[in-house]
Amino acid sequence: MKNRLKVLRAERDWNQQDLADALGVSRQSVNAIETGKYDPSLPLAFRISDVFGIPIEQIFIRD
Repeated sequence: MKNRLKVLRAERDWNQQDLADALGVSRQSVNAIETGKYDPSLPLAFRISDVFGIPIEQIFIRD
């Protein structure tokens, strides 16, 4: 699954650690999600959606 996390982070001038702190996960988890090595759980996807204030469908795109 593709995602727009890197772009959304850049728009807010956040690094991976900033996003990880906001989500309560490790920086490595954020990196793995951004690079497509890991798809987030549904609860984590909802937390990501809440942090950015946009629907999940605008963050994650099916391949």
